[in-house]
Formats: sequence, C-alpha cells, structure tokens
Amino acid sequence: MNTTTRTDLPVQERHWESALLDLEAYLARIGYHGSTAPNLEALRALQRAHLDAIVFENLDIVTGGEIRLDLASLQDKLVYRRRGGYCHEQNTLFATVLDRLGFDVTGRSARMLMGDDERELTAVGHTCLNVRIDGTDWHVDVGVGNTGPREPMPLQDGVEVSHDRWLYRLDRTDAGRWLLRYRRHDGWFNLYQFSEEPYFRADYEQHNYFVATHPESPFVRRIVAQRNGGDIRYALTDCELKVFRPGELPEKRSIQPAMMPGLLLDVFGLNLPQEAMGLLVERAQATCGAEVGGDALGA
Repeated sequence: MNTTTRTDLPVQERHWESALLDLEAYLARIGYHGSTAPNLEALRALQRAHLDAIVFENLDIVTGGEIRLDLASLQDKLVYRRRGGYCHEQNTLFATVLDRLGFDVTGRSARMLMGDDERELTAVGHTCLNVRIDGTDWHVDVGVGNTGPREPMPLQDGVEVSHDRWLYRLDRTDAGRWLLRYRRHDGWFNLYQFSEEPYFRADYEQHNYFVATHPESPFVRRIVAQRNGGDIRYALTDCELKVFRPGELPEKRSIQPAMMPGLLLDVFGLNLPQEAMGLLVERAQATCGAEVGGDALGA
C-alpha cells in the first residue's frame, strides 16, 4: 500500500494533516480494497467508494452540534461514528486521504448556482478539489449532495462525461471560470462555477462557520440528507423525500415526522443516538406539523 506524503509542494498546499490520518480505518469505512497507487484508476475507484459509503447531511447543525474541520473531528464523525457530512467536511477528508496516498491535490472553492444563470455572481463557499495526475488536471468533488459527479472530470472546455447513467459537462465561461453542469430530465442544470485559484483550510474554516451558524443558511434552516448513488439518488429536505433516476422526473414523497429515524437509517444509513433522533423528530414536527401524509421509502 502506498502511504507516501507529498513534501515537494508549498506548505500551504500540503497542509492536509495527512500524517495523522488513520488510513486503514478510512479505507475500511468506505469498503475499499483496491489499489491505492496515485493514478487515475485508483482515484476513480476511491471517489465512487467514498460516495457509496458516506452520505451528505447536516444533522449535527440541526441537533445543536458543532461542525469542525480538523482531522481528529472529521475522522471521529465520518469514519469512526460512520456519519456523513457536507462539502467542507467530505472534501477536506478526501483531500487528506489523497494527499496521504501521494496524489497532487489542491483545494478549490466554487460559487453555487443550483440552476441559476452562469453569469450570476454568488458567494464563494463550496469546497471542491483539483487533482493533477501526469500533468492533467482533474476536477474532483465528493461533497455536492445527490447531484455531484461520481468520478473525476478532466478540466477541459466542453468535456461531457457519463458516470453510470448520470451526465456531466464542464464549460469555460466568458469570465474565465469553469462551469459544472448536470443533465436532468429537462436539460442541462448549472451546478456551480469555480476558478483555478487555490483555497486552503483557513478559507474552508470561514466558509464552514458561515453555513453552520448563519440564520439564513439552508443548513441551519432545514433538515438535509442526500445520497449520491449510481442508479438511484435520494434527497431528504425536512419532511419531503425526493427520489431521482437518470433522465426522469423526480418522485416526491411526504413523510411523517415520526418516520424520520427509520428513514434516516434505512435510506441513508444514519443511526444517530436516541437523543439526537428525538431532536430531529421535534424539529420536523415544528417545521412540517405532526400530521403529514405519505410513507417513508425503504432502500
């Protein structure tokens, strides 16, 4: 197993704390038994395994917890306690793993669009990654919920790729930024735009503090859990569950607040302590009301 830590990069770019990583525990967490050589084949396999095992969620914010990006906190939550997380957590952990394995990985940050026009100037705040292999740059993201790419994308203007049956496209905008698009049933959907400027842990700490604490942040206002699957994807927002299949209209189901614990376990693999589950049910009742129709969906 390759466990090289890169030392030929500037300190700012290699400050992922990778020497402290419990690599064996992480690989066991994502069920990965393949090659860890720093090449494209291994990167693809690691990204898919990570997405299959670790879901996107904000439940600690909803239940009064704190989101921290130091490696000890990330390992405790996402690896040892088998929880999920959002972009700042997931991509920081994944970058640490890649750095430990000898990949040339640099932080990036994107402006989320989620369907808005590419000229929309939104705030920078989404953590993503750039990985350079044999002189080629690859865009990598394991933290964009149920809509993100499942494999690395070459940083090339106009490139279209298929990950299972999900289609993605990268375009260079007139302003010189990269635009990531996702093919839905109704056409290309703008996910986010980003530049090639490097970002670091200190930047992500600030972004994380805003989304975890600001009263207008969607992660403060809503219960969120999402799974990025190869054939089927799920998105829970408060008491609405959406089910996505490639090229089809999403299926929407309402759930009753009391169904929240079973749904989180069965669909998203999240088994929170009883007290935290109780707080989520209370939050759902306050947000959605106690009487919501529909049934939870088993995975």
